[in-house]
Amino acid sequence: MTRPLTHFDTRPELPGPGLAFLNGRDTRIARGPLQPVPRGDAASLGARLAPALAALPQGGMIGGALPFDRAAEDCLWSAEAQGGHLPVGAPAPTGQLRLTPEPQARDYAAAVAAALAEMQANPALEKVVLARTLRLESTRPIDRAGLLARLAADPAVTAFDVALPGGRHLVGGTPELLLDKRGAEILSHPLAGSARRSTDAREDRAAAEALAGSEKDQREHALVVEFILDTLAPLCRTLGAPEGTCITSTGSMWHLGTRIAGQLREKDQPAPVLAACLHPTPAVCGLPRDPAAELIRQLEPVQRDFYAGAVGWCDARGDGAWHVAIRCAELQGTHARLYAGAGIVPGSDPDSETRETGAKFGAMLSAFGLAPDAALNLT
Repeated sequence: MTRPLTHFDTRPELPGPGLAFLNGRDTRIARGPLQPVPRGDAASLGARLAPALAALPQGGMIGGALPFDRAAEDCLWSAEAQGGHLPVGAPAPTGQLRLTPEPQARDYAAAVAAALAEMQANPALEKVVLARTLRLESTRPIDRAGLLARLAADPAVTAFDVALPGGRHLVGGTPELLLDKRGAEILSHPLAGSARRSTDAREDRAAAEALAGSEKDQREHALVVEFILDTLAPLCRTLGAPEGTCITSTGSMWHLGTRIAGQLREKDQPAPVLAACLHPTPAVCGLPRDPAAELIRQLEPVQRDFYAGAVGWCDARGDGAWHVAIRCAELQGTHARLYAGAGIVPGSDPDSETRETGAKFGAMLSAFGLAPDAALNLT
């Protein structure tokens, strides 16, 4: 079903480079032209990154996006960088938007059922994350800067804008830190297990308590934490999750989250290379990773590209922050594609997982000026 046209404030796209990462701790915005880093897959990233880091000027950064598919080409840029805030500019003229679900909600629920059947037939497959999309069409070019500024208003997320090949941009507000590196110190904060927030305080508190007590969500979350610990352990002198699993939130969702901290054996390993070792985690792919990725290719009608990959930056020392590319949209001119996914484990319910993805569209829909529950009303 196609949603009727809806009003939205738009203005011509933000001029200049598209490479920005905004949050309360670290804001990095490219200044001046972007210089491409030679593209390639995850296996070749370290070799391609070394000369680019060596040539990076003082105060510069390398930033961009790693694709969901580890065999696909990444998109990294070298640029001068600055901190500060992204200018919002004058109010925009009124435009209109149309939303179309791809796949439709009932088809997504059927894909979840198919994934559950596959897991029952193959018990070694512990989890698979299935995504769906909304196609958005505007009567005017989408205001990238305004969209980014609205996403950055949520202090619990990192708002990002990454230029992609072909004049596209990946814009979003991700709550999930894949890897932060400062010298030998590293940090990861995976999220898995989610519940929609409510404007009613009592209902909101009940949703958080139900999530904290959910055996299914705790089990799903533990798979992600164990994967990250197992992957990073050989690289670290110390590694642990001293605070355990806690409830965390954005403006629209509750999540189970675990803060993982460690100290590297070799502090010179660049943050993008470490991020590439981790991604895609079971939070956005599944476990085991390769069988889950193959099932995703079979069941999802829209290719993920850079959705559920990683976005971030590093400086000349290789220090920086990389985030899981979720709660985002791919933009090009008057068109956008929004993405949302849910983790499927034995015991998942297709209708509940469909509603979860609908709720996860809320942050992006709000940033576009639409009702956050608009996706829940699309069939």
